[in-house]
Amino acid sequence: MKSVGNLYIFFLIFVASAITALGQDVALSANESRRSNELVASEFEARVQRYTERREELESQLPTLPKQATAEEITAHKKALQKKMLADRTTVKRGVIFTAEAEQMFRSIIVGNYPGRDRAELRKELAEAENKSVVIKVNGIYPESAELLEMPPTLLLALPPLPKEV
Repeated sequence: MKSVGNLYIFFLIFVASAITALGQDVALSANESRRSNELVASEFEARVQRYTERREELESQLPTLPKQATAEEITAHKKALQKKMLADRTTVKRGVIFTAEAEQMFRSIIVGNYPGRDRAELRKELAEAENKSVVIKVNGIYPESAELLEMPPTLLLALPPLPKEV
């Protein structure tokens, strides 16, 4: 009888140790995931910064706009910059800025901020937007006449920050 009691005690100690170890593994895994996301976010921010710097470099090659520029001058300047950017980025493919890791990080942030029903409502709201027919692609030009979607502030705060130029 005493050996059965000892067996139960041993089993309880084993289960408690296993639960403690599992909890530590989960905590370590969460820390690793957080560090991994921080690394992915900093790499994403660096890629966006390089894009922004290249855009500014190309824009600096254009004639500067006068302080009192007309709408036509602004439009011409913008179109010239678009043309330069498209020419500079002809070989760029999907995944240069939004890598697979960055995409996964963004998805996990959205899932974390919009559980189940909230995410379904967000998806429905996006599907009802007037811009759903706009094709989003690398080096695609977003039509000025298309609606701009507003992102919830809580989601914007959770995502990696973008430079003001972007």
